[in-house]
Amino acid sequence: MLGREVRLAAPPDRIVSLVPSATELIFALGAEERLVGVTDFCDHPPAARRKPSVGGMVSPSLEAIVTLRPDVVIATDQGNREETFVQLGRVGIPVYLVHAGSVAMMMDVIGRLGALTGRPGSVAPLVERLRARIAAIAGAVSGRRRPRVLYVLWPEPLLVPGRSAIVTELIALAGGDSITAGEAGDYPRYSIEAAVARAPEVIVLARHGGTTGPIARDRWDRLANLPAVRAGRVHSVDGSVLHRYGPRIVDGLEQLARVIHPEAFR
Repeated sequence: MLGREVRLAAPPDRIVSLVPSATELIFALGAEERLVGVTDFCDHPPAARRKPSVGGMVSPSLEAIVTLRPDVVIATDQGNREETFVQLGRVGIPVYLVHAGSVAMMMDVIGRLGALTGRPGSVAPLVERLRARIAAIAGAVSGRRRPRVLYVLWPEPLLVPGRSAIVTELIALAGGDSITAGEAGDYPRYSIEAAVARAPEVIVLARHGGTTGPIARDRWDRLANLPAVRAGRVHSVDGSVLHRYGPRIVDGLEQLARVIHPEAFR
C-alpha cells in the first residue's frame, strides 16, 4: 500500500501480524489458521489472544518472530517502527505493510489481505456487510444539523484526529463536524486554548481498553462556558473500535452517531 514490492516464493501459510486491525480482518476473512503469531495488542476476537505473542507493536521480539518461521510479516507504518522492518529484512523475512486513513483505504486493506491469505472469495461479502451498515448509519443522520465535535484521543498531551485520521471521516459519517479536521497528520497535538476557541458542541472522549480506568472528565467539566459542557454533551466511546480499521469500526461509527445525534436512534 506504500508502493513497495513484496515477493514471496509461494502463497504464505505462516503469517505473523504486528497490526491489531489486520489481525481482526484476517479472522473476519476466515483465514485465522494462517496466523502463527500476533502482538500483545491483538485482543479481538478473543481467539486472537490464544495465538503466540511476539510482544508489543513498537518493539516486538525479533527472536520470537524468527522462531515462528513466518512466510511473511504484516506490519504498518502507523504504529510499528521502521527499525523492525529493517531487522526482519536482514534475516530474510518479507514484510507486507498496510495503511488506512479512510474507509475506502480500509476496504482496500480487506481486499489485499483476502488475496494474501488465499481468501479472495470472502472479501466481497465482508465489504458489502460493512458498506451496508455504514450507509444505514449515515442515512439515519443525513439532513440533520451538524454539531461541532471535539474528539479526544488522549488527554495529556491532548491528541486529536487530524485530516489524515480515519476517525475524522467517521465523525463526518456520524453527522458531525470535527473541529480538528483541518489539522495536519493523523493524530496531532492540540491545545486546550484552540479547543475552547472553536466552541465544540459535543465532546467525545476515547477509552483505551479496560486497563486504563475511567476517563477523567474534570478538565472538561471545569470549562463551564463550552456549549458541550453547558448542554451536558460530554461522552465517552470505545476507542478500540474507532482507531482500528477492522470489522468493528462500524460499531464505533454507530457509537459516534448515537452521541452526536441521539434523536436519530431509538
